[in-house]
Amino acid sequence: MMTVSAFLLDPFVHGFMQRGLVVAILVGTVCALLSCYLVLKGWSLMGDAVSHAVLPGIVLAQAVALPAVIGAFAAGLACALATGYLRDNSRVKEDAVMAIVFSGMFALGLVMFARDGGGGQHLMHILFGNMLGVRWSDVIETALIAVPVTVLVLAKRRDLMLYCFDPAHARAIGLPVQWLHYGLLILLALTIVAALKAVGIILVIAMLIAPGCIGSLLTRRFDAMLMAAVLAAVFSCVAGTILSFHLDAATGPSIVVVQALVFCGALSWRLLSARLGRATGPESDVAAP
Repeated sequence: MMTVSAFLLDPFVHGFMQRGLVVAILVGTVCALLSCYLVLKGWSLMGDAVSHAVLPGIVLAQAVALPAVIGAFAAGLACALATGYLRDNSRVKEDAVMAIVFSGMFALGLVMFARDGGGGQHLMHILFGNMLGVRWSDVIETALIAVPVTVLVLAKRRDLMLYCFDPAHARAIGLPVQWLHYGLLILLALTIVAALKAVGIILVIAMLIAPGCIGSLLTRRFDAMLMAAVLAAVFSCVAGTILSFHLDAATGPSIVVVQALVFCGALSWRLLSARLGRATGPESDVAAP
């Protein structure tokens, strides 16, 4: 009978599992931090839009012999900027604009992929990632994006929080709101590029939404929300990686399934706390802003 230590440690005697875990934690951490701002800003669909929009950039970059990350970043940023321009210069609401832009660019990417064969890329790897197929060079490439983005988000967390929560107040006290707006979009595009090889276009959406939602359910303090989101993401990455090894399942989807279960647990805790609070009086542990 397998012991607990063997269950937890046996997967990591393999090099591909070690690389997969490292890249999962890197991606999970940076996605969790940005997730809190996307949830606070109401930009959950923006992560969906940018992640889908990178496909034509990947195909075009491969066609002209450029690194895929350059094309993905350019396409993601173009999607974000186009969404902002159409929102400001049309009567269409932002969520509808994002849906039109990302679906159009994603469809364009599929047409280009079918026409040119994707420049040697495998469509399933682009859509769902290939976490256990990453090399150490891929891990380093991911770290070169994820670590600076993480540092920038933490360094500017107060300014970004105020911009997402109350842009008018941020502008009134002299914060560069326009720079924060486009800076957040650039960080989002970079994060999606960092996550592509690990979890792909489709699964990065869950990693950009679930941790922030979990953090918002567990606490009302924003710094605590950031910490809760990162802890939930890292736990999901470790648990999902271990389970994928023992169940012989894909690692990326396993991580997302664990995140969904953690979200259900956080929601249940929140509902139970609210019910107990109504019975015994107002809550005191999560009421502070």
